[in-house]
Amino acid sequence: MARTKQTAPSPRKQLHQGGPQERAGHGRGEEAAPLPAGTVALREIRATRSPRSADPQAALQRLVREIAQDFKTDLRFQSSAVMALQEASEAYLVGLFEDTNLCAIHAKRVTIMPKDIQLARRA
Repeated sequence: MARTKQTAPSPRKQLHQGGPQERAGHGRGEEAAPLPAGTVALREIRATRSPRSADPQAALQRLVREIAQDFKTDLRFQSSAVMALQEASEAYLVGLFEDTNLCAIHAKRVTIMPKDIQLARRA
């Protein structure tokens, strides 16, 4: 009768308990463990935010004044008028991106493309 090799049972995989994450590779000469998907992209987005964007209403107000100055100089705007313009523009853009996303999904894609925006605007 042939001999069989006896091995110890393989250890079971431990479930994550929700504590602080321990990452391998913080020592010398070791390769860092991969980060969860999207972590690096979010870090880059946060890093590229300009310090001037602390007040998003000010950016819109500058844009409104710049456009209005082409038609007539020395125009004044009530703050409620700028707020109404901001609400209307945000609502339009949200609707446009919803329709754009539907066009991308219809084309069996998850990434929106300029042709999706063009198609959404035509409808």
